[in-house]
Amino acid sequence: MSGATLERRLANYRAAVRPPAGPSAAERTRSATLASLMAEAVDGEIVDSDLGAVVRCEPLTVVLPLDRHRLSHIPGQPPPDVPLVCLDTETTGLATAAGTMAFLVGLGWWEADRFRQAQLLLPDQPNEPALLALLEAHIPKTAWLVTYNGRGFDWPLLVARYRMSRRDPPIHAGHLDLLPFVRRVFKHRMTDARLRTVETELLGVARHEDVDGWEIPGRYLDFLRSGLAEPLLAVVRHNREDVRSLARLLAHVEGQFADEDSRRLAHRGDLAGLSRAYSRERRLDEALGCLETAIGASSVRFGPDPDDDLWWTPLRPVDYGGKRQPSSPAAIPRQDSPWTEERIFVERARLLRRLGRYAAAAEAWEALAAGIGPIAVVAWIEVAKLREHRLGDLAGAFAAAGRARDLADRRRRMGRIDPPLDRALAIRLQRLMRRLDAATSRTVRVS
Repeated sequence: MSGATLERRLANYRAAVRPPAGPSAAERTRSATLASLMAEAVDGEIVDSDLGAVVRCEPLTVVLPLDRHRLSHIPGQPPPDVPLVCLDTETTGLATAAGTMAFLVGLGWWEADRFRQAQLLLPDQPNEPALLALLEAHIPKTAWLVTYNGRGFDWPLLVARYRMSRRDPPIHAGHLDLLPFVRRVFKHRMTDARLRTVETELLGVARHEDVDGWEIPGRYLDFLRSGLAEPLLAVVRHNREDVRSLARLLAHVEGQFADEDSRRLAHRGDLAGLSRAYSRERRLDEALGCLETAIGASSVRFGPDPDDDLWWTPLRPVDYGGKRQPSSPAAIPRQDSPWTEERIFVERARLLRRLGRYAAAAEAWEALAAGIGPIAVVAWIEVAKLREHRLGDLAGAFAAAGRARDLADRRRRMGRIDPPLDRALAIRLQRLMRRLDAATSRTVRVS
């Protein structure tokens, strides 16, 4: 097929699928009526254009200081010199497929210390191109979007609606989704990670006469059928508070974690989660600083734990070292837990090793090996690995592996059997014995 023929066929195809210029006269009349009813009910203004009418609400601004320079030091946060636009949508369903559309888009941004908001409402479905055009005008190209689960729902849905309207989605410089940060830092002390739970359990904000999320699509569809707009007022309030909570959450994070003095008052589990966030960005010194702050100046000694099985939860397989042995998943003990003090010390020992501070890492694991629980066995194995591979102390490594074996034997007599651990320790002790014998033989020959 020649290039000219292909171009002609593409031109014919574009002409066949070209969208209509705009709503018909009947649709404009219906949309104008619905826009008037909606604007009166929610105390908004009608923004009319060639693409149709949109209702715009602008809630009262609130004083909400946010130090962007302090915020930028926290992992995952945007640079201090870019504008932030908080965004939340209310939709006709919970899917991102073609049948779901956003009928309300809430926006919020800072002007000095004041947080300003705007809400764009769709009075009728044929007016969606007008809503999308007005939304694009509210998002600067240099801005970062701030959402809550926006990467998984809100923004993909809006992108799909732009594509279906044959428009490019708004250009923006970055996207900060706060849900992963909340899960990483705060999930240890929250019942779930919903935004409403964040408000009540983290920010201390209580909503009154709020509408449940499952009711929102039905209220909008009822409005399209009957023109009854008063139930939408609660939806607008709900969206306004969602956007405002994004700003409150950013301010909370900045106030609690931006510097060492602020972190001293933070929950130790929050600091451990923040350390993980720093580690993901390979900012290991700052990650270690968070753990040091969480531990404080107290000198902790670990003894037997009467309920040490709580320490083993199915998240991370224990690394015994050496060649991995095949085993059923149910037989492999796991190494992770809520952020207990002991767990924070484990995290600190791992970070010291990643930083190359091997002697300090060995000391940290030795402190954890003071008890008789499963953590003590694993700690002695870690000491043995550090002494053998990093500190060049074969005799010390053999002694540490022997301590681990003694503790494992004691636990076996108590009925707590761990076959993978037993195999790994036997292999380690045999290898260390061979290396010690070889080193002794070389010493004798030299002398």
